[in-house]
Amino acid sequence: MPARTEALPATGRAIGIDWGVKETATTTGDDHDLPHPEHGKKAADRLARYQKMMARRRPRRGQAASKGYGKAKRQAAKVHKKIARQRRDTARKWAKRVTADFDQIAVEDFKPTFLARSTMARKAADAAIGATKNALIEMARKHGRTVHLVHPAHTTMDCGRCGARTKRALPLSERTYTCTTCGAASPRDKNSARVMLVRAGLNPAGVEGVRPPGAPLQEAV
Repeated sequence: MPARTEALPATGRAIGIDWGVKETATTTGDDHDLPHPEHGKKAADRLARYQKMMARRRPRRGQAASKGYGKAKRQAAKVHKKIARQRRDTARKWAKRVTADFDQIAVEDFKPTFLARSTMARKAADAAIGATKNALIEMARKHGRTVHLVHPAHTTMDCGRCGARTKRALPLSERTYTCTTCGAASPRDKNSARVMLVRAGLNPAGVEGVRPPGAPLQEAV
């Protein structure tokens, strides 16, 4: 049975969203940025303690597990469940706030496997980007909002103001995007969030509404 739609009042507003590991979500509106909650990092010490207890008490093949091993295993599982619950709660609360304030949402179509193979895999997993993206899509569908999934290619190279593309990709250590064509400078994640709006065709008319050359079509859900 499909989920029931609970339409919210129209706001006439649009927002662009870029995913990251320093901030889980950077948006075109400062009031809706989602800082990295670090739920896993905060619970790391407790989890490590239980995992060490399990390692010391791990039964040999064919032997029954001790009570101490079983207790440590249950405690570790309890911590994992709490972290997952906190991540879901954070994602849903943020998604609810975004969908309440915006009719149109342009969001990077992030693929978790991209960062899973990088040195930032652990931090990316703790940021729960995939879960947060899914929570946003589900909340938008529930409340009748439109989500535009924007292809992530070249979003760190395109200018969110004039649509020009730089000749090189910015290294992660370079946190400011400066357009070599129009000279606009802004934090790289803020620029990427604006690119989401531009590619979705949601910006106001004028220079900010120019679609970058060769920008791929996006999917609305």
